[in-house]
Amino acid sequence: MSGFAREADATPRDDAIRLLARREYARAELRNRLTAKDHSPEAVEACLDELVEQGLQSDARFAESFLRSRVARGQGPVRIRAELSRRGIDADTARAAFDEAGGEVDWFELAAETLGRRFSGPGEGPKERARRERFLAGRGFDFDQLRHAMAHAWDDA
Repeated sequence: MSGFAREADATPRDDAIRLLARREYARAELRNRLTAKDHSPEAVEACLDELVEQGLQSDARFAESFLRSRVARGQGPVRIRAELSRRGIDADTARAAFDEAGGEVDWFELAAETLGRRFSGPGEGPKERARRERFLAGRGFDFDQLRHAMAHAWDDA
């Protein structure tokens, strides 16, 4: 039997387990992926409910994992919250993930480290400083974090 035939007969659960084996998924992401594989919406919802009951899928676990991975990439809280929302994570679940990581992440220090890694100094003139500010804003840091980073990114240099 070919691999194609086997996948064509896959249940929503088979496809969901295959996806979850690679990484965590938000419920909404999983729903979209399974629906795209032509599983009926009813079968997909039943499958997702079962996976949640069995602890195999959790939006809270996804949010925590996603937050950790984005912090490691040097992304700020504004961008991370927006991405979580785009992936179907509700505000309460996102807030809980941020609260969980609260003591572990110093957003001001992360902004300074991220800026210091990308640029060798604060820049000559307003145009170069604005470029560094746009970089941090694009990474998802708020104004206060950006200001702190611009003042302290090169303290140890």
